[in-house]
Amino acid sequence: MNQTAPRRSSTSRIIALLVLAILAFLLLAPTQVQPVAWNPAPAPSLSQGPFAENQKLKAAQPVGARDIDGPEALLLEHDQLISGLHDGRVIQTRLDGTSLKVLVNTGGRPLGLARHPDGRLIIADAIKGLLALDAQGQLQTLSTAANGLKFGFTDDVAVDAAGRYAYFSDASSRWGYGHDGEAVIEHGGDGRLLRYDFQNGKTDLLLENLEFANGVALGPDEAFVLVNETGAYRISRYWLKGDQAGSHDLFIDNLPGLPDNLSFNGRERFWVALYAPRNPLLDGTAPYPWVRKILVRAMKVLPKPVEKRGFVLGLDTQGRVIANLQDSSSGSYSPITTVREYGDALYLGSLTARHMARLPLQDALAP
Repeated sequence: MNQTAPRRSSTSRIIALLVLAILAFLLLAPTQVQPVAWNPAPAPSLSQGPFAENQKLKAAQPVGARDIDGPEALLLEHDQLISGLHDGRVIQTRLDGTSLKVLVNTGGRPLGLARHPDGRLIIADAIKGLLALDAQGQLQTLSTAANGLKFGFTDDVAVDAAGRYAYFSDASSRWGYGHDGEAVIEHGGDGRLLRYDFQNGKTDLLLENLEFANGVALGPDEAFVLVNETGAYRISRYWLKGDQAGSHDLFIDNLPGLPDNLSFNGRERFWVALYAPRNPLLDGTAPYPWVRKILVRAMKVLPKPVEKRGFVLGLDTQGRVIANLQDSSSGSYSPITTVREYGDALYLGSLTARHMARLPLQDALAP
């Protein structure tokens, strides 16, 4: 008696059922993501031109405390690094890592830090909103909503020299912390650039309909403020002074990756941390919302299609690329989500890494 045929038939039925179950999941599983069709410009080349691949970031070395989870935000003060961690702590550590002091635990996720001239530490907390920490360790909530709409994902903050305003971003009023992938894929334009007035406690809306509003930085003479739009691969500029005050334009468009945080060295350079290079699958499916819904469902069980690559750009005050720093090696410090210039070095932070890093400025600016 030949039992091979029945066994093959049974195996075939099982495989067919599995395939049908997978298809049903990809096509029909519930999801709150409602993708919006758009058409990104072709991604710039990483093999030649201003964004050509290199290994300049391979020279970056660990700095500060080790075995800390997700040092996203970065401030350097008096040879001490201050950063916000995944567990809600805001820490201070010596550059050599020999000490670690907890300044506060926000109970949320501190993503952006800025120092107010009066000494307070201003914190953009993804979950808790815009916060202030005073010298006595007291934490105050400054703002959690604007125009009647609560913040969903407070991301980064910059304070002006006079201490009058804090400029900060709400990455998405619809998607909260931990759902950045859904927000970027949805492309719903629910990010905002906001301004908090320390004198009267009011929060004003400067820009809306941004594609995952992320890093924020004030420009020269505080004539404008920049905000990264991670989901649109661009940096938008809102004018604060001059004939263009109150208007906005693009500072740079069609970046080769997803811009995360942004900083200004106070003189002639901006630094942009790119979370990862652009993904051909994400760009290619941008015009097809139903396909992107399938991607969202697939990402529930499969790893996100994000390339591991350290990536930082330097821009002049006109938005021209003046530095291109990369490292695609297996041991690269990535994803880099924060970069700041202090003295003779660039300091790097990451949403998921276990330490901070430093790169000599002369290496960063070398041709």
